[in-house]
Amino acid sequence: MKLIINILLPIFCFCQMSCAGKNANTNSNTTTSVAVNIVESKTVNQESTLGLDEGTDSPPEADGRGYIVKVGDKAPDFTLKTTDSKSVKLSDLRGKIVMLQFTASWCSVCRREMPFIERDIWQKHKNNRNFALYGIDRDEPVNTVLNFMEKTGITYPVLLDPGADVFALYAERKAGITRNILIDKEGRIVMLTRLYEEKEFTALRKKIDELLKNQ
Repeated sequence: MKLIINILLPIFCFCQMSCAGKNANTNSNTTTSVAVNIVESKTVNQESTLGLDEGTDSPPEADGRGYIVKVGDKAPDFTLKTTDSKSVKLSDLRGKIVMLQFTASWCSVCRREMPFIERDIWQKHKNNRNFALYGIDRDEPVNTVLNFMEKTGITYPVLLDPGADVFALYAERKAGITRNILIDKEGRIVMLTRLYEEKEFTALRKKIDELLKNQ
């Protein structure tokens, strides 16, 4: 009997230690999984708070794109300042074809679209006295905007929109960007775009050419 006990006791102790080790590993893996989930959750929440460019946090709208204006409406008037503190009033541009581009430095779609606006629209029409193009930066300080302009390589003027109050005249305040508004010489909206889609951007360029041809 004593011999049997001496044989079984080490086996029993080994089994106990093995089980304890497995439980420790399970707990460790569970803790690691929870930590990863917390980090991922924080990242998602930060992106949602920023309202990043995909516009997934935008409230549902009739047109599905967050606009509160529509083609045919008179463009809401506003006065904003450029990065060099010059005032621009939209109604003072009456008689011109005007393009407004709502943008921000944190918007990856904006960064992708802006070089095309610079090359295919601004450089083509900047010397036409019947055309005006303004970027409207969403609630960022001037130094951030200047750095943004330099990095994207744009030379068209950008207006500062503190609090995104002018943005809120055209779209739901929490709706996403980028978006372009094309306004005719009578001050009425003739085209609205959202995000950067090649076919829609081509249609925008053609519409500008058409309107300027008829000036």
